[in-house]
Amino acid sequence: MNAVLPDVSRAERAAQLGQLEWVGMQGIDLPVTLAERGCPPTLHARADVQVDLPAAHVKGIHMSRLYRLVDSLGEGQALSPAGLHQLLQAMADSHQDCASGNARLSLDFDLLTRRPALVSEHLAGWKAYPVSLEATLIAGTFSLQAQVGVTYSSTCPCSAALSRQLVEHAFAEAFVGQQGLSVEDVAAWLREHATLATPHSQRSVAQVRVQLGEADELQLLALVERIEQALGTPVQTAVKRADEQAFAALNGSNLMFVEDAARRIQHALAGHYSGPRVHVRHLESLHPHDASAWAGPLVPPA
Repeated sequence: MNAVLPDVSRAERAAQLGQLEWVGMQGIDLPVTLAERGCPPTLHARADVQVDLPAAHVKGIHMSRLYRLVDSLGEGQALSPAGLHQLLQAMADSHQDCASGNARLSLDFDLLTRRPALVSEHLAGWKAYPVSLEATLIAGTFSLQAQVGVTYSSTCPCSAALSRQLVEHAFAEAFVGQQGLSVEDVAAWLREHATLATPHSQRSVAQVRVQLGEADELQLLALVERIEQALGTPVQTAVKRADEQAFAALNGSNLMFVEDAARRIQHALAGHYSGPRVHVRHLESLHPHDASAWAGPLVPPA
């Protein structure tokens, strides 16, 4: 058949007139390339793409044009703010017949990298960090936000203090009236009773969003590592007993409330990233609910 195929989007007018803020597609699978040290160059991503539809009479946009444009992200060129800006401009330009001028794109993927064990040599494992990139071009202004997720361990300072008090009282009762305790006696008691009470700790999650400029590089792993260094207790991959012991020591010397965690990240990002937003959740082992804190950019003191 050589007949011209019907194009309802162009040939028909919308039954009800009205401007639409965004129209497009969600959940497009595609490979993306990253220039991040220690990470696989190609990762599986899901993309959402939309343009605005201000022409009230236009029945529909051209989905295939958007798809072909976003599909170009899978051609092997590393993601960059400048490249995403160009893509959004091309998306808007491709819909001039719909009077579109705005475009947006979101990409969700896992940043995958190998992490070494704390102590054991030649021991490492893969660790994934969820990443979301949200790029918009609205009224000619480009904006790009990057969000990363970091999982860490948090030990409650209050629970630690209460546990130490119980151990202290038990020790005093065990040796009441005894004089001249030897180091061996104390060590033997601690070996058996030091865990009479233990503080609660839990897996915790930090979600951090920053603003990137067009001239910036993504450097997502550098952002992750700055967050992990601020927290001090990122969860581990492959471990042996020596690594587990080292992790226990990190937790014991690094007690934190959810407020502490949010402030640590806030201070670590200040001056390095634009408009950082922090959300931390401690998935409580004491409670059936979570503890949460949010933090925005630091406000200089008056």
